[in-house]
Amino acid sequence: MISRLLGRGTTAKQRKNPLSGLSVPPDAGLLTCRVLDPVSEPVRQAEYTLSDGQGRKIVKGETDPFGGVATMVPVGEYRMSVSADGFSPYRGNVAVTEGGNLVTLGDVTLQFAPTLPLPEAGEWEIEAAHTRIGFSARHIGLGRVYGRFDNFAGAIRIGGAVEDSAMHVVLDAASINTNVRMRDDHLRSADFLDVEHFPTLEFYSDRFVHRGGANWAITGGLTLHGVTRTVNLDAQYNGIRVGMEGETRAAVRATTELHREDYTINWQSMLARGIAVVGSSIKIELDIQIVPKGTELEFK
Repeated sequence: MISRLLGRGTTAKQRKNPLSGLSVPPDAGLLTCRVLDPVSEPVRQAEYTLSDGQGRKIVKGETDPFGGVATMVPVGEYRMSVSADGFSPYRGNVAVTEGGNLVTLGDVTLQFAPTLPLPEAGEWEIEAAHTRIGFSARHIGLGRVYGRFDNFAGAIRIGGAVEDSAMHVVLDAASINTNVRMRDDHLRSADFLDVEHFPTLEFYSDRFVHRGGANWAITGGLTLHGVTRTVNLDAQYNGIRVGMEGETRAAVRATTELHREDYTINWQSMLARGIAVVGSSIKIELDIQIVPKGTELEFK
């Protein structure tokens, strides 16, 4: 890893002293380590942070494709933390002394994080009172527009293996809400959602894929404006809780990004006509809670 920093033309003598080809100030040091999983495979794109004694972040970055870390830091004592999806965080202390020294932690092994209990197989449904289906898009020439859909319903069939589960969600297109009535009326019009002809947005899942730890990918078809396209939801499963009414509920957060051109909503033609409401790329954010189908809840 250090030889890559020095370049390909290093000599054998230089390789014995990795710092010989680097200009390291005397009041700094080069900190290195390699982040591995329990079977000694490199963990790429793990996030690492070095904080000083006051808790201030001095250096933050990601491991390279070989799990490597190489960073120059001022002399001092630091707390190092390393985290990656699906693994328990690592924390350790490291001291960097004067003289441009190489400080290596060697191999840092991350342990797999304990998995959260999964929902039981059966029929579940979205509990609307604790669910939010929101979106954000860049307002052309300005900041971002934030909104949500107020009316929706959804059902999830949890399989014996969660990978065999299925999900169906329906959104009422006319319930779009950005807290600006004139803009919402325009978004419901034929220029955008055209709710008169396309009253709903629907998502049917094709498959659930476990990505490790609490992370899942949910792939399916989204029908919007009369067009169906495949979308991929990046989902984080947040576990099961018992609610105030004694009901069992599970929580999931998911995100994806849509492009309006994929659904025949042509933003360039609208710009030519002087219509500038939201940009082309739309980020979807879902905070969902589900309960077993038939659960009766009372809210006071």
